[in-house]
Amino acid sequence: MKIIVRDKLKGKTPMLCLFIFEGSENIPKLRGITAKNARIVQSALDMRGKFGEIALVPTPEKPYSRILLAGLGEKRKLDADSIRFVSGKIAQKARDLRLKEFTIAPPPDSIIDTDVAVSQIVEGSKMSLYRFEHFKSTKMNREPNIVILAQNPNEISKTVTATEIVSEAVLYTRNIANMPPNACTPAVLARIAKQLAKKNELKCTVISKAQLATSGFGGITAVGQGSKNEPNLIILEYHGDSKNVKPTVLVGKAVTFDTGGVSLKSSDAMTEMKFDKCGGCTVLGIMKAASELNLPVNLVGIIPAVENMPGAESYRPDDIITLYNGKTAEILNTDAEGRLILADALSYGVEQYDPLKIIDLATLTGACVVALGNNIAGMVSNNDTFAQDFSNSSARTAEKVWRLPLDEDYMDMIKSDVADMKNMGIGKAAGTITAAAFLKNAIEDTPWVHLDIAGVAWTQKATKEKPYNPRGATGFGVRLVLDYLLSTANNRYSYLSINIPPSLNS
Repeated sequence: MKIIVRDKLKGKTPMLCLFIFEGSENIPKLRGITAKNARIVQSALDMRGKFGEIALVPTPEKPYSRILLAGLGEKRKLDADSIRFVSGKIAQKARDLRLKEFTIAPPPDSIIDTDVAVSQIVEGSKMSLYRFEHFKSTKMNREPNIVILAQNPNEISKTVTATEIVSEAVLYTRNIANMPPNACTPAVLARIAKQLAKKNELKCTVISKAQLATSGFGGITAVGQGSKNEPNLIILEYHGDSKNVKPTVLVGKAVTFDTGGVSLKSSDAMTEMKFDKCGGCTVLGIMKAASELNLPVNLVGIIPAVENMPGAESYRPDDIITLYNGKTAEILNTDAEGRLILADALSYGVEQYDPLKIIDLATLTGACVVALGNNIAGMVSNNDTFAQDFSNSSARTAEKVWRLPLDEDYMDMIKSDVADMKNMGIGKAAGTITAAAFLKNAIEDTPWVHLDIAGVAWTQKATKEKPYNPRGATGFGVRLVLDYLLSTANNRYSYLSINIPPSLNS
C-alpha cells in the first residue's frame, strides 16, 4: 500500500471518499467536484451520516466514477476514534471492490486538526486491511493505494510517514503474536529480536537457560523447566537521548504457549494460548517504532520468554522458588506463571538500568476479563502522575485502560505462611490486583505502570467489533505506549514534531 498526499484532485481515481456528519444537508466543499456530480451526491444525503454508515454514489462525470459518503455521526460526538474507525470501513470497502486506489478527504481543519485526522485515516486504513496469511497457500488480493487530499502536502506527508511507522509496528506485533506455538518458541522469539536489532541498530542481549539458572532468575527458570523449548531473557536497548539520561524500561510477558503446566488448563481454555506472548510482542513493536521514529528517549525492552508445559521436570504446586530479587515465592498454582517471569524481569530491569520509569504489559489474568471485559485493559500504578499521563494517552489512541487500586490490604493478600509471598491471592478475590501486588514486590518505589492486557490482546467473542482490529492479535499497547512516549518527550501529541530520519522521509 502506498499513501500519497495531494492538495487537490489530480487525474483519475476510482473512488472519492468524503466524511459527512449526521444531519448534514450539504456535501463537504472540495475543489474538483463538478456541479453535476455535486447535485447527484446531494440527492444521496438521505443516508443522514449515521456513524459507520457508508453509501456509494455513481457519478457521471470524471475524474472519478463513484463517490463514497462515510458517516461520522453527530458532530458533537466526534472523538479520537471516530475517523480511525470509519476510515477502516472505507478501506475495507475499497478492498472488497478490488480497487487499486481510492482518494479520501479529511474533515475540515475547523473541526479537527488535519494532522490528527490524517494520522487516524492512515492508522484506520492500514490496520483494517491487515490479514495474517503466513500459513495460507493462497493469498488474497493486494491492498489498495490511498491518496489523501490536504493542504500543505509536504508537511502532512511527514505525519503520514510517522503514522505509517507506528501502524507498521502494530502489524509487526500482530504477525508475531499470531504465530502458532510450533513456529514461535522462545528461541524463535529471540531470533526475531536479534533480526530487529540488526536491522534497526539496537543492542540485543539474550540470556540463555543455563545463564538464567546460575544468575538467580528463579521465576523464569521454574516456569520454563518443564518444556524442551528452553526459556530465555531477551533484552533490547535503544539510545535516542544522552547516555546520562535514565531509560524507560518496557517489560513484556512472552509465554509462547501456556498449558497451565501441572495445573493444567481445560481444553477449551487452551486453544488461544499462543496469545500469551502478546506482551512481549508488543514490546518488540514499540522498540521497532521508537528506533524508526528516532524518538528522543532511552528505552530498554525486556522480554522473559518461556513455554509453560507439564513434564517430568515441571515446577509444582507447593514448590518454593527464589526470585531474582532474592524474595521467595510459594507456588499455589503453576498456571499463575506470568507474574513469576515478570517479577524476575522487572527486578533485573531495576537493578541493571536504574530506570526513570517502568511499564509492563502482560496477558496476566482471566480475572481482568471478568472485571473489565474485552475492550478495556486493567492498569495498576504506584504513581498518580504517571497513571494520569497514561490515561491521557489512552483517550487519544482509544486503546482504553481503567486504573485499579493497589494498597496494603491487597499486598497482605499474597503473604505466605512459608515464604515471603505466594503466587496467588485469596480464592478468586481481586485476582488482577493481587497479581499486580506480586509484581510490586519486584519494583519497590520505581514509578511503574502495569497493564493487564488479557482481555484486549486479541479479538474474543465479547470484543467490540472494530474494523481496524480484525480477527486475531490486536497489537494493543503499541500505539498507547508510543503516544505516551511522544507526549512526554514533546509535551504535545503530534507526529509532526518527530525528527524522522531522512532515509524514512524520502
